[in-house]
Amino acid sequence: MKNTFFKTTAASLALVTSLLAAASCSNASASTETEAAGSNPDSGKHYSIVNVSYDPTRELYVAYNEAFKKHWESEHDSTVEITQSHGGSGKQALEVANGNPADVVTLALEYDVKAVEDAGLIEPGWVSEFPLDSSPYTSTIVFLVRKGNPKNILDWGDLARDDVGIITPNPKTSGGARWNHLAAWAWAQKEYDNDETKVLEYIKKLYANVLVLDSGARGATNSFVENKQGDVLLAWENEAFLSLKEYPDDYDIVTPSISILAQPSVAIVDKVVDKNGTREVATEYLNYLYSEEAQRIAGENFYRPSDETVLAEFSDVFDLNINLVTINDFGGWDEAFEKHFSDGGLFDQIYEQD
Repeated sequence: MKNTFFKTTAASLALVTSLLAAASCSNASASTETEAAGSNPDSGKHYSIVNVSYDPTRELYVAYNEAFKKHWESEHDSTVEITQSHGGSGKQALEVANGNPADVVTLALEYDVKAVEDAGLIEPGWVSEFPLDSSPYTSTIVFLVRKGNPKNILDWGDLARDDVGIITPNPKTSGGARWNHLAAWAWAQKEYDNDETKVLEYIKKLYANVLVLDSGARGATNSFVENKQGDVLLAWENEAFLSLKEYPDDYDIVTPSISILAQPSVAIVDKVVDKNGTREVATEYLNYLYSEEAQRIAGENFYRPSDETVLAEFSDVFDLNINLVTINDFGGWDEAFEKHFSDGGLFDQIYEQD
């Protein structure tokens, strides 16, 4: 009996010791897991952000968003989904200002982003938040004409001829249309030695030849390419190349003697990311646009990379010797918008008279 008692007691003690050891290991494991989770609070999270952009970036962001998702997930233990919105840049800016919940905006020009800033959604100083005035890629304005250029449209002066029908978007709603207008104005200033009366006469003739004023650049492209309207499309360079890629036997690109450096702008919508808890992913989303991978994606979608090394890889695509004016030649966007595109400005005066 005595031996049995001691054997039972010993077995019980061994069992208790074993259970305590197992509990200790379990607690240590749980502690380690807790510490690991504490060091990576994003572990297992799924983020969702909205990028409100303008018409001609559709193809660019289809490719970029896939690349960014892979980049983010390789660097973080979390996933991200990006929702896109596209339309005329001015209209898109107005919708964000009125409550469309964008985490980031990637619009056609600085002035449209400023409209969102003026609504109190973007903090001042956003232009300096990312490199190169928060413009990760650029473009310019070219002419898309029918194959063989039957109307022999070679430069801006030809757009004032009576036999030329023009397709261009509306500068009141489209960022691309504003770049079109200013590029034409820059040519006329040089052609007429800054005689503003003659410049205005030329611009009036140009708009008198416009057959359709679509709300955005993609709509204008569809009017020209799909609906076969007009003899020439005033187009973003990337839009013209996309049309040429899809219909190589139907169109030609004409580079005018003077055009403009079009600088699309990107910004974080501060009020939205702070509300959604998406500032980190939104910041990285825009930062990664400057990466070598993203710059190459921009070039492949016919935007001019801001990275000079990557841009050189596309020297057989882009005319890198084109004579480009900049928005600074117009006193910056505030001055240019007030003079040309504000209510009652030069565009309204010219187009209402037509």
